[in-house]
Amino acid sequence: MVSDLLHHLDTHKSMGLDEIHPRVLRELAEVLTKPLSILYQQSWLTREVPVDWKLANVMPIYKKGWKEDQGNYRPVSLTSVPGKIMEQIIMNAIMWHVQD
Repeated sequence: MVSDLLHHLDTHKSMGLDEIHPRVLRELAEVLTKPLSILYQQSWLTREVPVDWKLANVMPIYKKGWKEDQGNYRPVSLTSVPGKIMEQIIMNAIMWHVQD
């Protein structure tokens, strides 16, 4: 599962505070699958995630209208890509149980 998620990362997405670009993870998928799998499994068993995965860089993104009006911006949270992969694994596990 981790390998599939790494191979299908959108390389046009932004990186989080850890500054790990999705393209790097995608290109190194074969090397990173095993270590990330171990990290995700330990995180699951201990019910703890790395602190960096809980942090986000919130950026204002312009929507429309006057650029001087703060109401014309929406917040976007840039989070860790490995953290997003962990979220996807958890979501898949929950969906599997719900559909069962």
